[in-house]
Amino acid sequence: MPELPEVETTRRGIEPWLRGQIIEKIIVRQPKLRWPVDDDILSLQGERIRSLSRRAKYILIETDKGTAIWHLGMSGSLRLVEPAEDPGVHDHIDWQLSNGKVLRYHDPRRFGALLWVAPGALCEHLTHLGPEPLSEEFSADYLYRRSRGKSQAIKTFIMDGKVVVGVGNIYANESLFRAGIRPQTAAGKISRPRMERLVAEIKTVLAAAIEQGGTTLRDFVGGDGKPGYFAQQLSVYGRGGKRCKVCDTTLKEIRQGQRSTVFCPVCQR
Repeated sequence: MPELPEVETTRRGIEPWLRGQIIEKIIVRQPKLRWPVDDDILSLQGERIRSLSRRAKYILIETDKGTAIWHLGMSGSLRLVEPAEDPGVHDHIDWQLSNGKVLRYHDPRRFGALLWVAPGALCEHLTHLGPEPLSEEFSADYLYRRSRGKSQAIKTFIMDGKVVVGVGNIYANESLFRAGIRPQTAAGKISRPRMERLVAEIKTVLAAAIEQGGTTLRDFVGGDGKPGYFAQQLSVYGRGGKRCKVCDTTLKEIRQGQRSTVFCPVCQR
C-alpha cells in the first residue's frame, strides 16, 4: 500500500505539471472504486488548478469550483502520460490538461478513490485525522500525553490515523527499530525520554523516505514514472528471519493487527 512518503512523492512528481493548468476533460471509465466516483467531479472540467497539497495519504487538488481528493488505496498510482498512450484495463480515470498532458489514474484493485467537495465544505474522511508526523504539532509531549494509560501496543498506536497520520506499516517497523523499542510494548508504559527518541526517528525515517522517493513496492510507481529507492535502506521490514544489520541476531517476525511486524530481540526492548 502506498504510504505517506509514496503519496508525497506522487504529489511532488505531478505538481509541476498540474499547477496552473486547466482541466479540459475528465474521463471516468470505471466509477466503482472504493467509493463511487460522484458525477459532480465532472463540474471541474474547464477549471484551473490552483494548488496541490497532501493531508495524510490524500492528495488535494484545489480549483475555484471545489477540491478533488485522490486516495491511492492499496495499488493506485497517478502518472502523467501522452494523449496518444492508450489506456490499459486498470486505467480508470483520465484528466486531459491544457498543457497537452494526461493525468491517468491506474488501480488494479480499485481500493482507491476520487472524491469531490464544494468550496468551503469539509471532507468527512479528513476531519477525524491526527497531526501530520512532520509538523511541529506532532511532538514528544503530544505523543506521550496521548499514550498515557494506553495498553495498546506501541506499533498499532502510532499507526492509528487519529493519533498521527501516515505512519504506515513499513515506517512504523523502521522507526521502532531505530528507537530501540519493541513493537509489542504497551504505549502507556513507554517513558518520556524513549518517546522523544521515537518521535525523532519517525520524523527522520519519513523525511528520508520522501527525499528518496518513497519505498518501492510491487504496485507503486511514482508520479513521474520512477520508483522509489528507500527500500534499499530498510533495516527490518521484509527481513524476518534474516540477520540484524546492527548486532547480527536473527530478526523475529510476528503478526500485529493482521500486519507483519519484524523486530530485533536484542536491539529493541
